[in-house]
Amino acid sequence: MATKIRKLISFDWAIKKILRSKANFAVLEGFLSELLFDEITIKEILESESNKETEEDKLNRLDIKVKNSKDEIILIELQYNREFDYLQRVLYAASKTVVEHIKKGDAYSKIVKVISISIVYFDLGKGDDYIYQGTTSFRGMHNHEILKLSASQIELYKTEKVENIYPEYYLIKVKNFNDVATDTLDQWIYFLKNEEV
Repeated sequence: MATKIRKLISFDWAIKKILRSKANFAVLEGFLSELLFDEITIKEILESESNKETEEDKLNRLDIKVKNSKDEIILIELQYNREFDYLQRVLYAASKTVVEHIKKGDAYSKIVKVISISIVYFDLGKGDDYIYQGTTSFRGMHNHEILKLSASQIELYKTEKVENIYPEYYLIKVKNFNDVATDTLDQWIYFLKNEEV
């Protein structure tokens, strides 16, 4: 069985080079809007390499890091090569982003919402779906009730769900897509897998 040869100009190259231009924000906004089921407007492209406080700190470099019109930070990473600890890498990038975007004296309620999107071209974990979403919620150990925000917290956080204040993760396992596009999001996944429309 012949393996597919990567093209010279691929989506990972485009996201690192072309999509950083304000003139091409519409392409990235289109993809993000479909994936997140929300109308995404990009305010700015942020530095995608994290700051190291000490020489021993781990370096974190993303393919692209954007701030949207809601001041949420969206991290996008394409990964072709297998990394067994990739899930921890995703956690590290989101955590590092949270820490870098809060200043001394800021209230914890000012912690930025982080949305992490990983587009992977290798088998990541066990599962047949091609898009996975991860959120944080709290469930009662005895009555299994989901913890809700109080009225004051809803006003403070400008959201009604606890999971909306924590990082949100999307894993796109491109190899699992069956090449049958049934909606506009699938058309994007088809493009990511085949690099053609």
